[in-house]
Amino acid sequence: MQADFAVELGADDETLEMPWAAEGGSPRYYDLKRHPELFPHLEELAATPELGEFLSKANSVHSPLETAKCDAWASKEINPEEEIFEATHKFGSYVDLFFSDVPKRFLFSEHEHLAKQLVQLLQRAPDIAAAAEFLIRRCYYHEPDETPGEEEIRDGFYITFYLFGYGKDETRSRQNWAIGLKLIGNAIRQLSSD
Repeated sequence: MQADFAVELGADDETLEMPWAAEGGSPRYYDLKRHPELFPHLEELAATPELGEFLSKANSVHSPLETAKCDAWASKEINPEEEIFEATHKFGSYVDLFFSDVPKRFLFSEHEHLAKQLVQLLQRAPDIAAAAEFLIRRCYYHEPDETPGEEEIRDGFYITFYLFGYGKDETRSRQNWAIGLKLIGNAIRQLSSD
């Protein structure tokens, strides 16, 4: 399994507001760590139960992380750097992760350390047609202020991880993606027990 990480903190790079909500309030952020009963509200999980299993692990009480957003999709668009997999199909997903430990949300060094550890663990995983990338990005955390009804916005970080499984058809690419997702879930669990 290929794995790498990068830093995307430029002015034009993706950012996240936490908590977030789309216009009209749906979709929106659900605190799955403290309220697992909200899992049924995630529409993405109906079509990808494997993603639901991953989110359950990532938001467990034993995990140092929580999830903010996710999505999954199938595609036939193979980029030049993906041609090494000799695939015609890919199945992909992304999950936005942030630390449960509030002070760590604001430390770049913690995010970099986590990304490096995950990459090192995944590079030792079995060789499958899958690739993961962990991107450290800027997050604006909205927190209650001392003044009732007011909030403070603090500049911190989060990690988006992309995972792609590759294959000769959609079924095989999805199988490789699901295996990769289990490997990443296991890597997070391993880091939690260290």
